[in-house]
Amino acid sequence: MASRSGRGTAEVLCGWVVERPGPVASGPLAAVRRDVPEPGPGELLLRVEACGVCRTDLHLAEGDLAPHRPSTVPGHEIVGRVVAAGAGVRRFGVGDRAGGAWLRGTCGVCAYCRTGRENLCPASRYTGWDADGGFAEAALVPAAYAYPLPDDRSAAQLAPLLCAGIIGYRALRRSALPSGGRLGIYGFGASAHLAAQVALAEGATVHVLTRSARARELALELGASSAGDAYGQPPEPLDSAILFAPVGDLVPVALEALDRSGTLAVAGIHLTDVPALNYQRHLFHERNLRSVTSNTRRDGREFLQTAARIGIRVTVSPYPLSRAPEALADLAADRVQGAAVLVPDD
Repeated sequence: MASRSGRGTAEVLCGWVVERPGPVASGPLAAVRRDVPEPGPGELLLRVEACGVCRTDLHLAEGDLAPHRPSTVPGHEIVGRVVAAGAGVRRFGVGDRAGGAWLRGTCGVCAYCRTGRENLCPASRYTGWDADGGFAEAALVPAAYAYPLPDDRSAAQLAPLLCAGIIGYRALRRSALPSGGRLGIYGFGASAHLAAQVALAEGATVHVLTRSARARELALELGASSAGDAYGQPPEPLDSAILFAPVGDLVPVALEALDRSGTLAVAGIHLTDVPALNYQRHLFHERNLRSVTSNTRRDGREFLQTAARIGIRVTVSPYPLSRAPEALADLAADRVQGAAVLVPDD
């Protein structure tokens, strides 16, 4: 996807937009060429080095999540170099590496923002949903919601950390895993394979349940104690579980696998319908069912620090930007090992 990328309204960038939400086979993405935007006050213009392909991007493309604006560039795991900074930016300079993530704006004054729960802000805004994201050669990112990123790791390795990693970290915390506890992970894609490593580094026993044989192999390579079918039972009762697969049918399966007072955290932004629950089998003995909604910037900072400290291993499947529709199709069909990442075309 050759271009004449750069700054100024006479120059253009190439990318993809969600034009007609629908099944991947219907071609919801359309290639576009647009003027390179100028950063406004508090904004960074990033030359995109890599952008992760998140399951949320798939939900947006297929219409599981209603579009907030027409013809929006998806992608919210953005790693890039600062090309220009708008008025008032102090934390970043031209040439710095920065990351743009899902959460891109909150009101800062509501009860949720004032009590450290900005992920629940009713006025929150999101990259690739409320504003153009990183399935392009350049992207605008609010500096206040961007993350400084290191230069000693490839952009493709860093990109999945910015959503898959951060939301997996929040889901792990929401699962209330006790020290040395037994964690079940349902589904083992981009987010799960990162959250599992944090749990293992903290001394947990991890059991992975997923339909993908390749994912089960990766789970065991990373240190999981067992890896079985998604609808099977782990070899021991669980203190905590995280559901990463967007499959409501797995909610009662995971709840039934919990020990007394165990907690299930549902990590997805979209979930198919949950079947009827049986109180005695699924909820009694003080089992807990929790959802996970976006993340706070504190979650992001804590996770990135943790990832650096433990030397987290990121398994990526790179795709040239020009093959973004293929990356989405592979994600939909569970053909991606680890995380799909878009990188610039040669």
